Amino acid sequence: MIRSIVGGFRTFVLVPVLFVYTMILALVIVVAVAIDPTTKLQDRIVLHWSRLFLKVPPVSVETSGIEHLDPHQRYVVVSNHLSMFDIPLLFRELPIHGRFLAKKELFRLPMIGRGMRAIGIIEIDRQAGGSSRAAIAEGVTIAAERGYSLIVFPEGTRSTEGRLLPFKKGAFRIAIDTGLPVLPVVIEGTDRISRPGSKLFHAGTARLRILEPIATDAMTNRDDLNPLLARVEAALNDTYAEMREIAATRQ
Repeated sequence: MIRSIVGGFRTFVLVPVLFVYTMILALVIVVAVAIDPTTKLQDRIVLHWSRLFLKVPPVSVETSGIEHLDPHQRYVVVSNHLSMFDIPLLFRELPIHGRFLAKKELFRLPMIGRGMRAIGIIEIDRQAGGSSRAAIAEGVTIAAERGYSLIVFPEGTRSTEGRLLPFKKGAFRIAIDTGLPVLPVVIEGTDRISRPGSKLFHAGTARLRILEPIATDAMTNRDDLNPLLARVEAALNDTYAEMREIAATRQ
């Protein structure tokens, strides 16, 4: 009972406050980027926002495998997707300048959509076919010009049944086309903080494991796309299953 009351307070009081504050931050970003598109202020604001978001439930974080990551290298980060806390978690824990691909519906939020575009979040429309691929290609080009890594959820949506959904090819095609290494990252626990079907947030622990990057500079889409997808999908599935088993023993 007490846990539900605390969760309700944090969800229905803190979340609206954070939403308003997010709109203010988005406005600051829009103005700052209009003045200087290369401003470092946007990265500081993104990190600040991510830390605040994770304090709402609150979320404690355990990260491993950081030694596999070179903060000066650009990557295509490939991660599983469990809840809305995955994005701030990745922003806060990965010491790289990353931008993610987001469905077009998120860009309809007042001011927040403009802020997302200003910092280089890439809009995707699953129904647009070729035009969506063109938009993604343009976004990838802009990200490269600004020195950003790309964060992609290859499942395409959040998994809700304790297992990963089949991976789509887009992230791996981008990696091969750009020659960027794929950085597999596994998230565990955010679905317990924001449970499928529930409007409440609950305090909890999220775990992030960074796997070894996979070089793609010698790969081609014709010969290597499907094997690369299968390799990364198997690695994330195996690691996620292992992390869930460990988490179950700690509950």
